[in-house]
Amino acid sequence: MKVQKIRINHDTQDFWIVLDSDFLPIPQIDSYLKYLHSVGKSPNTIRSYAYHLKEFWLFLGSMDYEWNQVTLSEMSQFINFLKRGSVDNVVPLYQSESKRTAKTINAIVTAVSSFYDYSSRLSDSKDPNVKKLVKGKKASYKPFLHHISKSEASTQNVLKLKEPKRLPEILTTKKVKQLSGACKSLRDKLLVLMLYETGMRIGECLGLRHEDIKSWDKTIHIVPRGDNANAARAKSNERRVVDISSDLIKLYTDYVVNEFDDIDSDYVFINIWGADVGKPLAYSTVYTKFKRLSKKLDIPFTPHIFRHTHATELLRSGWDASYVQKRLGHKDIQTTINTYAHLNEKDLKEAFSKFKQETSGVE
Repeated sequence: MKVQKIRINHDTQDFWIVLDSDFLPIPQIDSYLKYLHSVGKSPNTIRSYAYHLKEFWLFLGSMDYEWNQVTLSEMSQFINFLKRGSVDNVVPLYQSESKRTAKTINAIVTAVSSFYDYSSRLSDSKDPNVKKLVKGKKASYKPFLHHISKSEASTQNVLKLKEPKRLPEILTTKKVKQLSGACKSLRDKLLVLMLYETGMRIGECLGLRHEDIKSWDKTIHIVPRGDNANAARAKSNERRVVDISSDLIKLYTDYVVNEFDDIDSDYVFINIWGADVGKPLAYSTVYTKFKRLSKKLDIPFTPHIFRHTHATELLRSGWDASYVQKRLGHKDIQTTINTYAHLNEKDLKEAFSKFKQETSGVE
Protein backbone atom coordinates (compact mmCIF):
# COMPACT_ATOMS: atom_id res chain seq x y z
CA MET A 1 0.00 0.00 0.00
CA LYS A 2 1.36 3.43 -0.95
CA VAL A 3 0.44 7.06 -1.52
CA GLN A 4 0.97 8.23 -5.10
CA LYS A 5 1.14 11.79 -6.46
CA ILE A 6 -0.64 12.40 -9.77
CA ARG A 7 -1.96 15.22 -11.96
CA ILE A 8 -5.61 15.39 -13.02
CA ASN A 9 -6.42 16.68 -16.53
CA HIS A 10 -3.28 18.85 -16.72
CA ASP A 11 -4.22 20.59 -13.47
CA THR A 12 -1.47 22.86 -12.11
CA GLN A 13 -1.89 21.36 -8.64
CA ASP A 14 -0.79 17.96 -7.42
CA PHE A 15 -3.33 15.33 -6.39
CA TRP A 16 -2.82 12.27 -4.22
CA ILE A 17 -4.29 8.79 -4.30
CA VAL A 18 -3.86 5.73 -2.06
CA LEU A 19 -3.01 2.46 -3.86
CA ASP A 20 -3.68 -0.98 -2.44
CA SER A 21 -1.36 -4.01 -2.63
CA ASP A 22 -2.43 -4.54 -6.26
CA PHE A 23 -1.50 -0.92 -7.09
CA LEU A 24 -5.13 0.02 -7.63
CA PRO A 25 -6.78 3.11 -6.07
CA ILE A 26 -8.88 2.38 -2.99
CA PRO A 27 -12.35 3.55 -4.18
CA GLN A 28 -13.61 4.89 -0.83
CA ILE A 29 -10.47 6.96 -0.18
CA ASP A 30 -10.29 8.08 -3.82
CA SER A 31 -13.86 9.39 -3.67
CA TYR A 32 -13.18 11.32 -0.47
CA LEU A 33 -9.92 12.87 -1.69
CA LYS A 34 -11.64 13.98 -4.90
CA TYR A 35 -14.31 15.61 -2.76
CA LEU A 36 -11.63 17.51 -0.81
CA HIS A 37 -10.11 18.64 -4.11
CA SER A 38 -13.48 19.80 -5.46
CA VAL A 39 -14.21 21.96 -2.39
CA GLY A 40 -10.84 23.71 -2.72
CA LYS A 41 -8.72 22.04 -0.04
CA SER A 42 -5.01 22.67 -0.48
CA PRO A 43 -2.76 19.97 -2.02
CA ASN A 44 -0.89 19.77 1.28
CA THR A 45 -4.14 19.00 3.13
CA ILE A 46 -5.09 16.33 0.59
CA ARG A 47 -1.62 14.82 0.81
CA SER A 48 -1.77 14.66 4.61
CA TYR A 49 -5.25 13.11 4.57
CA ALA A 50 -4.07 10.53 2.01
CA TYR A 51 -1.23 9.42 4.29
CA HIS A 52 -3.50 9.41 7.37
CA LEU A 53 -6.13 7.27 5.63
CA LYS A 54 -3.44 4.93 4.33
CA GLU A 55 -2.38 4.37 7.94
CA PHE A 56 -5.99 3.66 8.89
CA TRP A 57 -6.42 1.17 6.04
CA LEU A 58 -3.27 -0.65 7.14
CA PHE A 59 -4.82 -0.94 10.61
CA LEU A 60 -8.09 -2.28 9.15
CA GLY A 61 -6.20 -4.88 7.13
CA SER A 62 -4.08 -6.02 10.07
CA MET A 63 -7.19 -6.46 12.24
CA ASP A 64 -9.34 -7.89 9.41
CA TYR A 65 -11.98 -5.19 9.94
CA GLU A 66 -14.43 -3.96 7.30
CA TRP A 67 -14.12 -0.22 6.76
CA ASN A 68 -17.91 0.35 6.80
CA GLN A 69 -18.45 -1.48 10.10
CA VAL A 70 -16.10 0.58 12.30
CA THR A 71 -17.43 1.71 15.69
CA LEU A 72 -16.06 3.75 18.56
CA SER A 73 -14.43 0.59 19.91
CA GLU A 74 -12.40 0.02 16.73
CA MET A 75 -11.43 3.69 16.65
CA SER A 76 -10.02 3.46 20.18
CA GLN A 77 -8.03 0.40 19.08
CA PHE A 78 -6.72 2.46 16.18
CA ILE A 79 -5.35 5.03 18.61
CA ASN A 80 -3.44 2.31 20.44
CA PHE A 81 -2.19 1.12 17.06
CA LEU A 82 -0.87 4.61 16.33
CA LYS A 83 0.79 4.83 19.73
CA ARG A 84 2.57 1.48 19.47
CA GLY A 85 3.24 1.49 15.74
CA SER A 86 1.83 -2.02 15.35
CA VAL A 87 -1.09 -4.24 16.32
CA ASP A 88 -0.49 -5.69 19.77
CA ASN A 89 -3.21 -7.28 21.87
CA VAL A 90 -0.95 -7.52 24.91
CA VAL A 91 -1.59 -4.80 27.50
CA PRO A 92 1.79 -3.51 28.79
CA LEU A 93 2.33 -3.44 32.56
CA TYR A 94 4.36 -0.24 32.32
CA GLN A 95 3.62 2.95 30.40
CA SER A 96 5.77 3.01 27.27
CA GLU A 97 6.61 6.04 25.16
CA SER A 98 4.25 6.60 22.25
CA LYS A 99 5.64 6.18 18.73
CA ARG A 100 3.77 9.34 17.72
CA THR A 101 3.02 12.61 19.47
CA ALA A 102 -0.48 13.41 20.71
CA LYS A 103 -0.73 16.17 18.12
CA THR A 104 0.06 13.76 15.27
CA ILE A 105 -2.41 11.15 16.52
CA ASN A 106 -5.14 13.79 16.87
CA ALA A 107 -4.49 14.95 13.29
CA ILE A 108 -4.80 11.38 11.98
CA VAL A 109 -7.99 10.70 13.95
CA THR A 110 -9.47 13.99 12.71
CA ALA A 111 -8.81 12.95 9.10
CA VAL A 112 -10.42 9.55 9.63
CA SER A 113 -13.41 11.11 11.42
CA SER A 114 -13.87 13.56 8.56
CA PHE A 115 -13.74 10.67 6.08
CA TYR A 116 -16.50 8.84 7.95
CA ASP A 117 -18.60 11.98 8.19
CA TYR A 118 -18.40 12.25 4.40
CA SER A 119 -19.15 8.55 3.86
CA SER A 120 -22.10 8.53 6.26
CA ARG A 121 -23.68 11.44 4.40
CA LEU A 122 -23.51 9.28 1.26
CA SER A 123 -25.01 6.37 3.26
CA ASP A 124 -21.97 4.26 2.38
CA SER A 125 -21.18 3.57 6.02
CA LYS A 126 -22.35 4.27 9.54
CA ASP A 127 -20.73 7.02 11.58
CA PRO A 128 -18.45 5.72 14.38
CA ASN A 129 -19.80 8.59 16.53
CA VAL A 130 -16.45 9.79 17.80
CA LYS A 131 -17.90 13.24 18.56
CA LYS A 132 -20.16 14.37 21.35
CA LEU A 133 -22.39 17.43 21.50
CA VAL A 134 -21.47 19.99 24.15
CA LYS A 135 -23.34 23.11 25.22
CA GLY A 136 -21.62 26.34 24.28
CA LYS A 137 -18.32 26.87 22.56
CA LYS A 138 -15.27 25.86 24.52
CA ALA A 139 -13.12 28.96 24.15
CA SER A 140 -11.25 31.23 26.49
CA TYR A 141 -12.04 34.32 24.41
CA LYS A 142 -15.59 35.64 24.86
CA PRO A 143 -17.02 38.61 22.96
CA PHE A 144 -18.65 41.61 24.64
CA LEU A 145 -22.13 40.80 26.06
CA HIS A 146 -21.54 37.09 25.39
CA HIS A 147 -23.50 36.27 28.55
CA ILE A 148 -26.80 37.52 27.15
CA SER A 149 -26.47 35.82 23.77
CA LYS A 150 -27.75 32.34 23.07
CA SER A 151 -25.06 29.75 23.59
CA GLU A 152 -24.28 27.71 20.49
CA ALA A 153 -23.78 23.97 20.63
CA SER A 154 -20.53 22.51 19.37
CA THR A 155 -18.97 19.09 19.02
CA GLN A 156 -15.87 17.63 20.61
CA ASN A 157 -13.96 14.52 19.64
CA VAL A 158 -14.23 12.01 22.50
CA LEU A 159 -11.01 10.33 21.33
CA LYS A 160 -8.90 13.46 21.29
CA LEU A 161 -5.68 13.11 23.26
CA LYS A 162 -4.42 15.87 25.50
CA GLU A 163 -1.59 17.69 23.80
CA PRO A 164 1.26 19.23 25.80
CA LYS A 165 1.33 23.02 25.54
CA ARG A 166 4.20 24.08 23.30
CA LEU A 167 5.27 27.65 22.74
CA PRO A 168 5.97 28.51 19.10
CA GLU A 169 9.65 29.11 18.41
CA ILE A 170 10.65 32.62 17.39
CA LEU A 171 13.75 34.42 16.17
CA THR A 172 15.50 37.31 17.89
CA THR A 173 15.99 40.58 16.03
CA LYS A 174 19.72 39.85 15.92
CA LYS A 175 19.18 36.51 14.20
CA VAL A 176 16.80 38.03 11.66
CA LYS A 177 19.49 40.59 10.78
CA GLN A 178 22.04 37.80 10.44
CA LEU A 179 19.77 35.88 8.07
CA SER A 180 18.93 38.87 5.88
CA GLY A 181 22.58 39.98 5.82
CA ALA A 182 23.74 36.56 4.65
CA CYS A 183 21.42 36.51 1.63
CA LYS A 184 23.35 36.64 -1.65
CA SER A 185 20.63 38.37 -3.65
CA LEU A 186 18.18 41.20 -3.14
CA ARG A 187 15.39 38.77 -3.97
CA ASP A 188 16.26 36.43 -1.11
CA LYS A 189 16.75 39.34 1.30
CA LEU A 190 13.36 40.75 0.28
CA LEU A 191 11.72 37.37 0.89
CA VAL A 192 13.24 37.01 4.36
CA LEU A 193 12.33 40.54 5.44
CA MET A 194 8.85 40.38 3.93
CA LEU A 195 8.10 37.17 5.83
CA TYR A 196 9.40 38.78 9.02
CA GLU A 197 7.74 42.20 8.69
CA THR A 198 4.33 41.07 7.44
CA GLY A 199 3.80 37.64 9.02
CA MET A 200 2.66 36.37 5.62
CA ARG A 201 2.63 32.65 4.90
CA ILE A 202 5.23 31.40 2.43
CA GLY A 203 2.47 30.50 -0.04
CA GLU A 204 1.14 34.05 0.11
CA CYS A 205 4.59 35.45 -0.68
CA LEU A 206 5.28 33.08 -3.56
CA GLY A 207 1.90 33.91 -5.11
CA LEU A 208 2.47 37.67 -5.01
CA ARG A 209 2.16 39.65 -8.24
CA HIS A 210 3.63 43.11 -8.78
CA GLU A 211 0.12 44.56 -8.96
CA ASP A 212 -0.44 43.39 -5.37
CA ILE A 213 2.23 45.72 -3.98
CA LYS A 214 0.91 49.29 -3.75
CA SER A 215 4.13 51.29 -3.26
CA TRP A 216 2.37 54.66 -2.98
CA ASP A 217 0.11 53.35 -0.22
CA LYS A 218 2.78 51.16 1.45
CA THR A 219 0.49 48.13 1.45
CA ILE A 220 0.48 44.58 0.16
CA HIS A 221 -2.82 43.16 -1.06
CA ILE A 222 -2.98 39.41 -0.46
CA VAL A 223 -5.18 37.95 -3.20
CA PRO A 224 -6.14 34.25 -3.15
CA ARG A 225 -5.52 32.66 -6.55
CA GLY A 226 -6.01 29.06 -7.58
CA ASP A 227 -4.04 29.20 -10.82
CA ASN A 228 -0.51 30.09 -9.67
CA ALA A 229 2.08 28.42 -11.91
CA ASN A 230 4.11 27.36 -8.85
CA ALA A 231 1.02 26.00 -7.04
CA ALA A 232 1.42 28.66 -4.33
CA ARG A 233 -1.68 29.09 -2.18
CA ALA A 234 -2.88 31.81 0.18
CA LYS A 235 -4.73 29.20 2.31
CA SER A 236 -7.56 31.59 3.19
CA ASN A 237 -10.05 32.49 0.44
CA GLU A 238 -10.47 36.01 1.80
CA ARG A 239 -8.49 39.01 0.61
CA ARG A 240 -6.69 41.18 3.11
CA VAL A 241 -4.39 44.19 3.15
CA VAL A 242 -1.12 44.32 5.09
CA ASP A 243 0.66 47.60 5.84
CA ILE A 244 4.43 47.63 5.30
CA SER A 245 7.31 50.00 5.96
CA SER A 246 9.07 52.42 3.62
CA ASP A 247 12.25 50.35 4.01
CA LEU A 248 10.54 47.26 2.63
CA ILE A 249 9.16 49.27 -0.30
CA LYS A 250 12.67 50.58 -1.03
CA LEU A 251 14.13 47.07 -0.94
CA TYR A 252 11.41 45.87 -3.32
CA THR A 253 12.18 48.74 -5.71
CA ASP A 254 15.93 48.01 -5.60
CA TYR A 255 15.21 44.35 -6.34
CA VAL A 256 13.02 45.15 -9.36
CA VAL A 257 15.52 47.69 -10.77
CA ASN A 258 18.71 45.71 -10.22
CA GLU A 259 17.78 42.04 -10.55
CA PHE A 260 14.70 41.88 -12.73
CA ASP A 261 16.48 43.49 -15.71
CA ASP A 262 14.45 42.68 -18.82
CA ILE A 263 12.67 39.72 -17.30
CA ASP A 264 8.96 39.72 -18.13
CA SER A 265 6.99 38.20 -15.24
CA ASP A 266 3.97 39.17 -13.20
CA TYR A 267 5.30 37.30 -10.17
CA VAL A 268 7.39 39.09 -7.57
CA PHE A 269 9.58 36.17 -6.50
CA ILE A 270 11.02 34.48 -9.59
CA ASN A 271 14.09 32.60 -10.76
CA ILE A 272 16.57 35.30 -11.72
CA TRP A 273 19.18 32.98 -13.23
CA GLY A 274 19.48 29.48 -14.66
CA ALA A 275 17.30 27.66 -17.16
CA ASP A 276 14.00 28.71 -15.57
CA VAL A 277 14.57 32.49 -15.56
CA GLY A 278 11.28 34.34 -15.11
CA LYS A 279 9.36 31.41 -13.67
CA PRO A 280 7.94 31.87 -10.16
CA LEU A 281 9.91 30.38 -7.27
CA ALA A 282 8.75 26.96 -6.14
CA TYR A 283 8.26 25.89 -2.53
CA SER A 284 11.09 23.36 -2.86
CA THR A 285 13.53 26.03 -4.07
CA VAL A 286 12.81 28.25 -1.07
CA TYR A 287 13.10 25.41 1.44
CA THR A 288 16.40 24.33 -0.11
CA LYS A 289 17.81 27.86 0.07
CA PHE A 290 16.64 28.32 3.67
CA LYS A 291 18.09 24.97 4.67
CA ARG A 292 21.50 25.98 3.31
CA LEU A 293 21.30 29.34 5.03
CA SER A 294 20.31 27.69 8.29
CA LYS A 295 23.27 25.33 8.13
CA LYS A 296 25.69 28.10 7.18
CA LEU A 297 24.72 30.37 10.11
CA ASP A 298 23.78 27.56 12.51
CA ILE A 299 20.34 29.17 13.02
CA PRO A 300 17.47 26.68 12.88
CA PHE A 301 14.53 28.27 11.04
CA THR A 302 11.75 27.68 8.52
CA PRO A 303 9.63 30.16 6.55
CA HIS A 304 6.81 29.82 9.11
CA ILE A 305 8.99 30.85 12.06
CA PHE A 306 8.94 34.43 10.75
CA ARG A 307 5.14 34.42 11.09
CA HIS A 308 5.43 33.25 14.70
CA THR A 309 8.05 35.89 15.37
CA HIS A 310 6.03 38.72 13.84
CA ALA A 311 2.85 37.84 15.72
CA THR A 312 4.67 37.45 19.03
CA GLU A 313 6.41 40.82 18.65
CA LEU A 314 3.09 42.55 17.88
CA LEU A 315 1.40 41.09 20.95
CA ARG A 316 4.37 41.91 23.20
CA SER A 317 4.34 45.49 21.94
CA GLY A 318 0.73 45.89 23.06
CA TRP A 319 -1.30 45.09 19.94
CA ASP A 320 -4.83 43.88 20.59
CA ALA A 321 -5.36 40.25 19.62
CA SER A 322 -8.15 41.24 17.21
CA TYR A 323 -5.72 43.43 15.24
CA VAL A 324 -3.18 40.61 15.05
CA GLN A 325 -5.95 38.26 13.89
CA LYS A 326 -6.81 40.55 10.97
CA ARG A 327 -3.17 41.08 10.02
CA LEU A 328 -2.40 37.36 10.00
CA GLY A 329 -5.63 36.41 8.24
CA HIS A 330 -6.98 34.06 10.91
CA LYS A 331 -10.68 33.27 10.57
CA ASP A 332 -11.13 32.86 14.32
CA ILE A 333 -9.55 35.08 16.97
CA GLN A 334 -9.28 31.98 19.17
CA THR A 335 -6.63 30.64 16.80
CA THR A 336 -4.58 33.79 17.34
CA ILE A 337 -4.95 33.63 21.11
CA ASN A 338 -4.23 29.93 21.42
CA THR A 339 -1.18 30.05 19.17
CA TYR A 340 0.50 33.33 19.95
CA ALA A 341 -0.80 34.88 23.16
CA HIS A 342 1.84 33.22 25.31
CA LEU A 343 4.05 34.55 28.08
CA ASN A 344 7.40 33.29 29.26
CA GLU A 345 9.32 34.15 32.43
CA LYS A 346 11.04 37.10 30.74
CA ASP A 347 7.69 38.59 29.67
CA LEU A 348 6.35 38.30 33.22
CA LYS A 349 9.47 39.84 34.73
CA GLU A 350 9.35 42.83 32.35
CA ALA A 351 5.61 43.32 32.95
CA PHE A 352 6.11 43.25 36.71
CA SER A 353 9.00 45.75 36.51
CA LYS A 354 6.85 48.10 34.44
CA PHE A 355 4.01 47.70 36.93
CA LYS A 356 6.29 48.56 39.86
CA GLN A 357 7.60 51.66 38.11
CA GLU A 358 4.06 52.91 37.44
CA THR A 359 2.97 52.28 41.04
CA SER A 360 6.18 53.26 42.83
CA GLY A 361 4.62 56.50 44.15
CA VAL A 362 1.68 54.74 45.75
CA GLU A 363 1.96 54.43 49.55
